This record gives sequence, C-alpha cells and structure tokens, in this order.
Amino acid sequence: MGLGKDKGSSRINRYEHQVTAIGFDNLDKLAEVLDVPVAYLLADDAAMADAILALSEADESQRDVLATLIPALIQDPTLLSRLVKLLQLPKREQSKALKTLTDKA
Repeated sequence: MGLGKDKGSSRINRYEHQVTAIGFDNLDKLAEVLDVPVAYLLADDAAMADAILALSEADESQRDVLATLIPALIQDPTLLSRLVKLLQLPKREQSKALKTLTDKA
C-alpha cells in the first residue's frame, strides 16, 4: 500500500483489531495489493469471503449462471444436499454421477 513495513504493519494490525476503521480509498488499495475484490475484505465470515473470491475468479458467463444457481440451491435444500453428497464422492465416481445427471437432462 506504499506505507513501508513498520507503518503498514501497524496500520493493518489496527484494522484487524478494529481499533481503526479503514477508509474506502485504503480499502481499494488493500484489495488491489492482496489481489482480491473489495467485497472479499468486507465479507461477514470466511465462507462468504471464499464464495466472493470464487465468484471473482469466474468469467462473466459463469458468474451469470452462478447468480441464478445459488438462489435456486438455497430454495431447494434437497437439491443442495444431493449436490453436496455428489461432491463428496471420489473424483472417479463424481464423474460418473455427473454424467448420469447430465444424461437425464
């Protein structure tokens, strides 16, 4: 962020311990230095931060699909649990299960 090691370390420590709030200008700089979206730094918890980071790594068409898919999975807990179970299978079995799923579609 251009602050130098000592000053930067002290400032980040104050941010982490919520002694000082980070300003929007510095938030942009920090996100740029860390190569993450600003929303990642503002996430409520680690899971949300991970989801934001994953979405930021998707291309625009993938983000559009995911933006439709996420609410659908939230509205259908059965579908979500089936998908989670599928993802817990060994890779070889995942491939077979996904093929079966796509063949039915």
